[in-house]
Amino acid sequence: MTDTESPGERSDGRRAKGERRRRAIIDATLRVVERDGIAGVSHRNIAREAEIPPASIIYYFDSIDGVLVATLLESCETMISELRRSTEDAADDPERWVTATAEMLSGMVRDHRGRTLAEYELYLLAARRPALRPAARRWMEVTAGYVHGIGGRDSGAVQAMLAALDGLLMQALIAERPPGPEVFRPALAALVRPRE
Repeated sequence: MTDTESPGERSDGRRAKGERRRRAIIDATLRVVERDGIAGVSHRNIAREAEIPPASIIYYFDSIDGVLVATLLESCETMISELRRSTEDAADDPERWVTATAEMLSGMVRDHRGRTLAEYELYLLAARRPALRPAARRWMEVTAGYVHGIGGRDSGAVQAMLAALDGLLMQALIAERPPGPEVFRPALAALVRPRE
């Protein structure tokens, strides 16, 4: 500590360092899941990926499930930002929404395939690990909010659109080649077409 450094500044510095360390653990966890799947997640593998001592993980997170929850929640927040950025001008225009969403989905499986696959693995893990369910529900709430304007107030239509988006992404992740936006457009257009 220097003579000019106050206790508050020292505390803020430690807090910032702690937040960077926590962030490094979350980012490393997502990379481990991306590379090795959920089966590869361990204190040792995360620590090696983050280039930190394994004890650091225990200091910031009480369990591996705690790390996975934080990673899934962080993925959710990233998705919120991307959804907003991709479709902020298209929410009231179904045709523009279809185009923007098709491009976003294509980018998720073309440019960020590994991350998208890792996020879905975490999302699906909630079926087996109750600790992850609140984070998985947050994922669904975010997506529901995204499609609400297009799906209208009909909760059945919103639920159908959520299921369709998940299904489209799953199909795209197992395709031989990542599909372009043109592959997603017909299904998305059918989902937003007014019902008679």
